[in-house]
Amino acid sequence: MSATSGPRIALVGSGQMGSLHARVIAQSAACELALLVEPRAEQGRAVAERFGTAWAADFDDLKDIDAVVVAAATPAHYDIAGRVLDLGKPVLVEKPLAATYEQSVDLVDRASRTGVPLMCGLLERYNPAVRTAREFAGDVWQVNGIRHSPFVSRIATGVATDLLIHDVDLAIGFVGAEPVRVRGEFGYFNSASRANEAEDCADAVLRFDSGAVATISASRVSQRKIRQLSLLEADRLIEIDLLRRDITIYRHIADDMPADRDGYQQQTVIEIPTIRYSEEPLSAQLNQFLSLIAGTGDVDSERRRILPSHRAVHEATLSARS
Repeated sequence: MSATSGPRIALVGSGQMGSLHARVIAQSAACELALLVEPRAEQGRAVAERFGTAWAADFDDLKDIDAVVVAAATPAHYDIAGRVLDLGKPVLVEKPLAATYEQSVDLVDRASRTGVPLMCGLLERYNPAVRTAREFAGDVWQVNGIRHSPFVSRIATGVATDLLIHDVDLAIGFVGAEPVRVRGEFGYFNSASRANEAEDCADAVLRFDSGAVATISASRVSQRKIRQLSLLEADRLIEIDLLRRDITIYRHIADDMPADRDGYQQQTVIEIPTIRYSEEPLSAQLNQFLSLIAGTGDVDSERRRILPSHRAVHEATLSARS
């Protein structure tokens, strides 16, 4: 590691998400963007020049690199992450960890056997509103998540691993357990989606051993972008807007039938908590990865938190396709 700039990071992939990673790594005072790996020469050179780093079409021994961030296309995750793990380098992989659940399990098992830090980019964990809500959320009975977006032709994979997985991961985190049963329903509307078995919408219902239920909806054929998560507890409803990064809490305190007029009257107390974090989620995620590289973060815990959401999405997919 460099004595002045921290770990030397190699970034694999320079598409939309890769460029965002490049910016955050290059701007960090705690590490150095030492290499950009991108097989498309023109694209790779342009992004590398923009962020003042070296470019390569591929990598071999990574002898001067301390860790790797993988932001390539999903089908390439398994091969790239496996090569990095074989070199003994810590690796952060964009979600999903791999194209299939079986491949994801294999990567986690390999990292577990060798003790090499492995992290998956489930970015909503670092949303300031989510981080704030975690500080006071209690016994969650019901979770409802909506993650809808307009169609984006560049994303070839289905929404289950692209969108649904985020809110499934958040639901598991807030309930504090893995689901014991998962049911899924998928919809295919575009001709390319049907041909590639890449679902345009995916709804999943998760049942937990505590009795808690999570209903998660993801779509890429919406007319507007929605990112909402609600947590129902015994005495309050916590609504999180993941786009605005704010929280609203509702407490129902009374209801009656007034004698002097028609209608049903309810009284609800509304609270708007202060968001305690301002850090960009991608930057917060990078700092967590840097803690794993430095040995100050809990490598085992981070690795154990990868598969539950992947398993739930896998089970939802099997359910939907059966």
